[in-house]
Amino acid sequence: MATAAIDVPASNRVVPGSHHLAPVVWPTPSETSTPDAGKVAAAWISSFNSLIKGEDVEVSSLFRNDCHWRDLLCLTWDFHSHQGPEKIASAVRQKGKECRIKSISTDTSTELRKPAIAPVDFGGNVKGVQSFLTVDTDVGRGRGLVRLVPDPEDEGKWKVFTFFTVLQELKGFEEFIDARRPTGVAHGAQPGRKNWKERRDAEANFEDGLEPTVLIIGTATLVWETELKEAEIFTPKDKLADWFESYASSMELNVWTKTTIKDSKWDDDKREWTVELEREKDGKKETRTLHPRHVIQATGHSGEAYFPPNIKGIDDFKGDFLVHSSQFKGPQENGKGKRAVIIGSCNSAHDIAQDYYEHGYDVTMVQRSSTTIVTSKSLFSVLMKGLYDETGPPVEEADMINMSMPSPVLKRFHSDATAEMTRLDTPLLRGLIAAGFAVDNGPDCAGLFMKYLHRGGGYYIDVGTAQLVADKKIKIKQGQEIACLKAHSISFADNSELEADEIVFATGFQNMRETARKIFGNELADRVGDVWGYDDEGETRTMWRRSGHPGFWFFGGNLALCRFYSKLLALQIKALETGVMKYDDA
Repeated sequence: MATAAIDVPASNRVVPGSHHLAPVVWPTPSETSTPDAGKVAAAWISSFNSLIKGEDVEVSSLFRNDCHWRDLLCLTWDFHSHQGPEKIASAVRQKGKECRIKSISTDTSTELRKPAIAPVDFGGNVKGVQSFLTVDTDVGRGRGLVRLVPDPEDEGKWKVFTFFTVLQELKGFEEFIDARRPTGVAHGAQPGRKNWKERRDAEANFEDGLEPTVLIIGTATLVWETELKEAEIFTPKDKLADWFESYASSMELNVWTKTTIKDSKWDDDKREWTVELEREKDGKKETRTLHPRHVIQATGHSGEAYFPPNIKGIDDFKGDFLVHSSQFKGPQENGKGKRAVIIGSCNSAHDIAQDYYEHGYDVTMVQRSSTTIVTSKSLFSVLMKGLYDETGPPVEEADMINMSMPSPVLKRFHSDATAEMTRLDTPLLRGLIAAGFAVDNGPDCAGLFMKYLHRGGGYYIDVGTAQLVADKKIKIKQGQEIACLKAHSISFADNSELEADEIVFATGFQNMRETARKIFGNELADRVGDVWGYDDEGETRTMWRRSGHPGFWFFGGNLALCRFYSKLLALQIKALETGVMKYDDA
């Protein structure tokens, strides 16, 4: 029997294969007196340590029925989010295996990390005991964060609402920091020694038979781990690029620019790549062949440019140009009065529309569905407030708090935050609607960040263009698909026509997997999983974790995600290289 297609609202669309997550219901606020947070945390930790040692402790005595445990590399060599006592019991007591986590303890290294009474929900109506943790595993050390709230179904006993564990280092392979820093210059007589500059040049160019263990394709945000201090809130792109370049130099990163992959092959038996590169160095082209054991594709979380398929007449357009937004080089200097049409209504489309407007063009944005709009002011005053702003904790602690929320909890948090941001942005949103622009509040009204994680786009953080649309200085054509292109116009499904001298398709990008197909071929692309969106547990698919192809990894996302996950990807590679884990280990 045929099943009718379900028309999913634009706000709830996800990338193909991704799971749609339902937001949680917050626990009921407790009416009990304020407890001693330290004692509550200590009692729970003691019982949990007994549980993982195999003692007679019921999981349900420590975890609420609505609990979530998010684990990144401590319990297994993958990312998992377990929901409910039954699934947590299965994760802790795997048949024939000891729990990889050996013990946890309170982290009292800073005031923020000590056990304390803290809000569990966005509005601060539900109070619980929050404690940062240190985690000891069979192979490494990690950190954690637990949020305990009373369980009304068990006489108000303090149990887990959310629990987070994340691996930070491998035992015996700790980072070269603090007392483990390298000595640097070796003192004493050493005939034939090379100075630092000579050694550095040889290392950067992989001379004298040197081979990289890891080859990173792309110079995105994978390697930038430090905090950028004393910069503007909105750092200009050229200034940020200069900082990246200086960082690469000072941290002695081996960066090759103007380099193209010409061929690549993976040897399953040797567990090794053969990669042929064409590199421009000192004005001359050279061909180099490298044999890394790992390749990381860090070309941005988006893939190849996406054009809507089967657009009739695309070759008939005779205007000045028709391009995808990724190839847009800016308006013409003599373009005043020309008619520019942007197909799309998200970040790129808005930025390009404003650029055109500032150059005197007649600008129309074609919006086919709806878009999530939030002003940067509301974003910072609501969503970032107290966490990622000048009043917040150090970035490392802020990241722990943020990443400790499993996706269904994070979604509810963002839903509540989005309601407040929408309230603050109401005048602008009403103006947009009056101008014919369709707005939405993201998946399950959870806003732009959850839309980003669900589908990678569909939103605009307003830095000025939305007001131009509301003021009707930038026109809107809404809700119609393109029927065909003509020599100097666009014809729509409603038989209307829009004249155009320049057309920009800001229609997004394909899956990152398609970029892998273009660079590495079908054999690899067919072996890896789709990238982005959620798996059935609420973890991002394929990114920062094993891809399905040994020796090949995907890396992308915004600066905050890259800052956090870069260490986790590095730990997985280090564990493989040192024999601590095997690729097929659970």
